[in-house]
Amino acid sequence: MSFDYNTTMNKLVLPEYGRNLQMMVDYMMNIEDREERTKAANTIIGIMGNLNPQLRDVTDFKHKLWDHLSMMTDFKLDIDTPYQMPEVSILLKKPNRVPYNSNNIRFKHYGKNVENFIGQAIELEEGEPKQVFIKIIANHMKKLYLTHNRESVSDAQILSDLNELSGGRLTLSGDIKLIETKDVLQKNKKKKQIIRKKGGK
Repeated sequence: MSFDYNTTMNKLVLPEYGRNLQMMVDYMMNIEDREERTKAANTIIGIMGNLNPQLRDVTDFKHKLWDHLSMMTDFKLDIDTPYQMPEVSILLKKPNRVPYNSNNIRFKHYGKNVENFIGQAIELEEGEPKQVFIKIIANHMKKLYLTHNRESVSDAQILSDLNELSGGRLTLSGDIKLIETKDVLQKNKKKKQIIRKKGGK
């Protein structure tokens, strides 16, 4: 007795339906009588729906099944179908390229959001609420700085970066202290440990 291995067979167009269904599709395509071929196709569509019940949640799931059947026949399905068969050029058309955001980010480890926050802080009137917001931004900057494989950073460095990003328009009162570096590093360490544990499950 000889066995056929998947590695020696033709690659499946839609693997989720399995090789047995593909064999049924191939058999259906060899039926010469158009009416009988149409009956066979409708039977296959019913089986495809049972194999992929999650498609029932998709709008026009029956239409989707017929599109799949057309793909499995290499778009050579020649029967009376309830839907217009898809054109190869349209179905296999690559999606439009998403334009890359080319906005220049001066400090990539802080990201664009920090620059946006700084822009909002600049617009605030001077006073305690503004100082609180600046402190939140500075602490966030420190966390981001230490997240990017950096062992330490001084508050002076963070405030210097804040000053540069704000064009010298944001400063913190001298009595305000930032979050301790050791606390940030400890939290980062715990996060990494949790991620490793989840990944090991």
